Amino acid sequence: MQDIQLELFDVDDNKVTLEELFQAYIDCRKHKRKTTNALDFEADFEQNLIELYHEINDGSYCPGKSIAFIVDKPVKREVFAADFRDRVVHHLIINKILPLLEKEFIHDSYSCREGKGVQYGVKRVADFVRLCSENYSEDCYILKMDIQSFFMSIDKKLLFAKLKKFINQKYQAADKKLLIDLVQKVVCACPEKNCCIKGSRTNWNGLPPSKSLFTVAAQKGLPIGNLTSQVFANFYLTAFDKFVKNVCGVEFYGRYVDDFVIVHKSKEFLLRLIPRLKAFIRQELLLNLHPKKIYLQHYSKGVKFIGAVIKPGRQYIGNRTKGNFFDKLRFFNNEALHNENFVCENAEHFAACVNSYLGFMVHYSSFKIRRRMLCENIAPAWFKVINISKDFKKIVVKPEYKLRSMVMTKLKKRAKNCRRQRRKLDKKALAMGISIKTL
Repeated sequence: MQDIQLELFDVDDNKVTLEELFQAYIDCRKHKRKTTNALDFEADFEQNLIELYHEINDGSYCPGKSIAFIVDKPVKREVFAADFRDRVVHHLIINKILPLLEKEFIHDSYSCREGKGVQYGVKRVADFVRLCSENYSEDCYILKMDIQSFFMSIDKKLLFAKLKKFINQKYQAADKKLLIDLVQKVVCACPEKNCCIKGSRTNWNGLPPSKSLFTVAAQKGLPIGNLTSQVFANFYLTAFDKFVKNVCGVEFYGRYVDDFVIVHKSKEFLLRLIPRLKAFIRQELLLNLHPKKIYLQHYSKGVKFIGAVIKPGRQYIGNRTKGNFFDKLRFFNNEALHNENFVCENAEHFAACVNSYLGFMVHYSSFKIRRRMLCENIAPAWFKVINISKDFKKIVVKPEYKLRSMVMTKLKKRAKNCRRQRRKLDKKALAMGISIKTL
């Protein structure tokens, strides 16, 4: 990395330090360095960080304009992408309080936590079933539920009150007041009132009103797309997690964002538990359990959880994941059919997209599915630029079609043509009796 020289300021324990802000910037730009906002910020990042430093510490910082857009996969959602400098502030906040929040979270909440992602959550629920059924020899039942329009139903005032109380009790650094002020500005911000629409407003057609910040009640909802939203939403449900575990006495419980699974030997216990869960989450968190997404079955029937189907002794890929993979392959195949240059120009993008699905699928019983997808559903044109691994775990772009290799080949060809033209000029000059000094 290039040498970095930043102005020095008087050290004040009550302020955010420039070192903390720079670390947040480093964390924020990971995997984002090629985005337009990141490049704009990085063009003069020293001055931008210094300005942000002053705004945070003198209390004048306010969240900027977000970009709102719709994504269709895996389901239709509204996303707000915060400005890069705001994302730096998000990382600053999370860097300060995440170690304390980790102590507050229960072991089996799997969202946005290091080492506790999708595969970990699926494995844990599979272990719950095995342990509760005593290695599949006894009866047990699985209750799966989720929260209706979770992110859009979070009460901002209640969330901030919980965060303020938590920070006052657990956070001991001298910049506590400044941190609470930043948290309030991030939580209570209304990005829907200061945003730029990416695409067309018609993209929102078909999105239920309860799924959009533009149509939910005032002081409700967190924007999907922010790091703070993910972490704060997990914190918001910690009270529910502890109620299920400590008050209701449930041993086998796991939650990923707003989807949760409970495994128990008694079906009657689970039936009695449902109204208790509804009452708690409504009264304490101002949320509602989804009335049409209550799943209660014998463990032998299996359960869908975080994109996988968990059955005794094995886990499969969910139909939605397979369908999305097939749709993506169909899109690339159609583009390749109608544009002969598309294959060569998008080989690496195609490989990255396919490998993202394969990387998820290899954790489950999916060999036959992967083989069928790669051998039967990829258009022949793509085999010009890719190779498939023998175990069908990934595809590899042939070296000559990698972007860097293609650019280097063009440069070498251009240099060769320049040398050829220079030799022709030398010959003509000599024939005319003119001496050209070779550079």
